[in-house]
Amino acid sequence: MYIHKEGRNIVLITLILLVIGNFIVIKFFSPRREIPILLIGISSIFYLWIMYFFRNPDREIQVNEKYVLAPADGKVVSVEKVYEAEYFKEHRIQISIFMSPFNVHVNRNPISGVIKFFKYHPGKYWVAWHPKSSTQNERTTIVIENQNKLQILFRQIAGFIARRIKFYPTQGEQVKQGAECGFIKFGSRVDVFLPLNAKVKVKLREQMKGGISVLAEL
Repeated sequence: MYIHKEGRNIVLITLILLVIGNFIVIKFFSPRREIPILLIGISSIFYLWIMYFFRNPDREIQVNEKYVLAPADGKVVSVEKVYEAEYFKEHRIQISIFMSPFNVHVNRNPISGVIKFFKYHPGKYWVAWHPKSSTQNERTTIVIENQNKLQILFRQIAGFIARRIKFYPTQGEQVKQGAECGFIKFGSRVDVFLPLNAKVKVKLREQMKGGISVLAEL
């Protein structure tokens, strides 16, 4: 396990600010002995949480073209048939995974294939479980086509706290199932849109591990 590249500068800057802030308060504004101990304790817990949030655990990915893997850690909050209006313009099975601030926020490719479509949408910041978040929040839409010409769409959706979405591959690029493809900072959500004949393998409230948990069989 190591610190993700999206968090390295934040972790370093946070450490510097906490050290400087603690020094100033303890040196000039702390007449009572217990204040420095309390301040250092709170600062240490906050700093450890920042490091924990940006963790990037090593995972052994089992590539299998029959499966769609979870693109993110978190809890399944929706499994339903919906009309996907942006790209497919037809009904699909939508599986939504909510990432709390305590989940790993690395995103991974659900299948191997070629990125056929990518679009970034600026937007609002509804809480990630709000129905409007999938169409009004800051988000990306990605479509991957596998070797059998079957396409899977997934969206990275920013939440109430999140203010930055990262997606690394570009349109036309070949990607590998389970490989890291992006990052969403703080609370957020990922929606996956499957063909109607896909065999769903998850249930509501089930906890997912990105790149490991199987969402569906194609």
